[in-house]
Amino acid sequence: MSVNKYFLSYPEVIQTQVMKLIHAKKLKPYLLNKYPQAHNINSDKSLYQYANDLKQTYLRNTPQISKALYEKQKDLVQNALGTHTFVSRNHGGKLKSKHEIRISQSLKSAPEDMLKMLVVHELAHFKEKDHNKAFYKLCEYMQPEYHQVELDMRLFLVLLDQGDSLF
Repeated sequence: MSVNKYFLSYPEVIQTQVMKLIHAKKLKPYLLNKYPQAHNINSDKSLYQYANDLKQTYLRNTPQISKALYEKQKDLVQNALGTHTFVSRNHGGKLKSKHEIRISQSLKSAPEDMLKMLVVHELAHFKEKDHNKAFYKLCEYMQPEYHQVELDMRLFLVLLDQGDSLF
């Protein structure tokens, strides 16, 4: 099994550790030990509230979220797990902007830390459009363990690719 699509940018030592975890069939126990339960944010309405609560806590002076919803992964851009859409429209001589967050349905069965990581990632795009140093610093501000959870999310995706689920 190739895990390169999820760990391409990681050092070889981490890729080797991931392969050992998979071959020893310890991937699911590892994830269950760190994340023993799934979140209960299963509707678009509760996802919107969750995302808006995070935005109000960390990014008060950013534009309002107009929509947050779960979508089938095939509908998302380049198989991303989440997307942030920024649309400006001329409405009565005024420029109105809308911010939409779309999260892959596969995350309905994920631990809350992983869902939070993805929502934090998309919210960070409200201030930083590119994946640069300031972007990741903002992600870490909203979720201090952001980078570890991102790595664990990739392990979760490997588990899903194997046809297994965490819960």
